[in-house]
Amino acid sequence: MPLILIMKKQITVIALIFCFFQSNYSEGQVLISLLLGDKLNSDKLEFGLDGGFNWSNISNIENSKSIGGFNLGFYFDFKVKENFYFHTGVGVKSPLGAKNITPYSLNNIGLDSLFENGSVTRNLRYFHVPLQAKFMLSDKFFVELGPQLALLNKGTDNFTNDVLEDEDLTFKNEVRDEYKRIDFGILGGAGYKLMKGNGMSLGVKYYYGLTDILKDNLADAQMNRSFYIFARIPIGASKSKGQ
Repeated sequence: MPLILIMKKQITVIALIFCFFQSNYSEGQVLISLLLGDKLNSDKLEFGLDGGFNWSNISNIENSKSIGGFNLGFYFDFKVKENFYFHTGVGVKSPLGAKNITPYSLNNIGLDSLFENGSVTRNLRYFHVPLQAKFMLSDKFFVELGPQLALLNKGTDNFTNDVLEDEDLTFKNEVRDEYKRIDFGILGGAGYKLMKGNGMSLGVKYYYGLTDILKDNLADAQMNRSFYIFARIPIGASKSKGQ
């Protein structure tokens, strides 16, 4: 069956997932993805869960260090032709940011004094949408490359300092409005299928942001960077392909 017909046939189910996605966060999307996985998978489309661990940083922030976090979402692999796929999906829990940032003024003399010798951890939460070409180099090995779009959902700077114990003094500053809602970059990676055909995949990927994430930034551009270790688990693929 042509790819375009498969996409039309399944667009209603996909729309349900995205509607649910708009009104809830990660746990809800994963649950409905599990429930509807059998309806989506076919010989031309693989659908499943995508998650793992990532280390992210932000360019041009002096002395900053990478911060680790868990990410989770779902993916679609549309088969275009033999060994060539269009890979997309949504990262519904996709943390980026950096730590060990030098504290800045909060325009409050008391707070500035308390955190003068502390540090800031920047937590940016995005919804990520990869748009990649996926090439199967063999039955098990694959590579992927393409752009990725992201929508900023939350942004906080967590100020910490040591008083009696490590980081026992904290303050959270909401900073989402200081950042652009849309981020854009290049995502590339490689992976390995544990079983021929429908098995779980393990792999690595790297996101190289190309846009300055700050609004009205007159200094050096600050761009997202992130290295991922991921696992992808098809949902209902073997059942659908066996029908």
